[in-house]
Amino acid sequence: QVQLVESGGGLVQAGGSLRLSCAASGPTFSNYAMGWFRQAPGKEREFVAAINWSGGTTYYADSVKGRFTISRDNPENTVYLQMNSLKPEDTAVYYCAARKGLATTPGRYDYWGQGTQVSVSS
Repeated sequence: QVQLVESGGGLVQAGGSLRLSCAASGPTFSNYAMGWFRQAPGKEREFVAAINWSGGTTYYADSVKGRFTISRDNPENTVYLQMNSLKPEDTAVYYCAARKGLATTPGRYDYWGQGTQVSVSS
């Protein structure tokens, strides 16, 4: 069982930056690929970024490529999402998720955090 807790959300102006963190409990964090997803009001949950167990492979949605960076610190059981050049359309609740094996589809992830709100003003 993996428990995930996100933090770092908030309100920022367009063009600003935020860094989200996702702290995982459990002794086998390094066995899991991690993903970040987001859900805006009235929209489906969508893929943002994912990273494999070692950090050596990453995937990004086209909408965030070049602006967001996913990374992980296995000894600290934490995954990060550095978000730069934020846009109003990035406003959403951001969730981290875990599964064994890299994937970009929300339904393939087994464990989810409670989410953290990111709001970008124009």
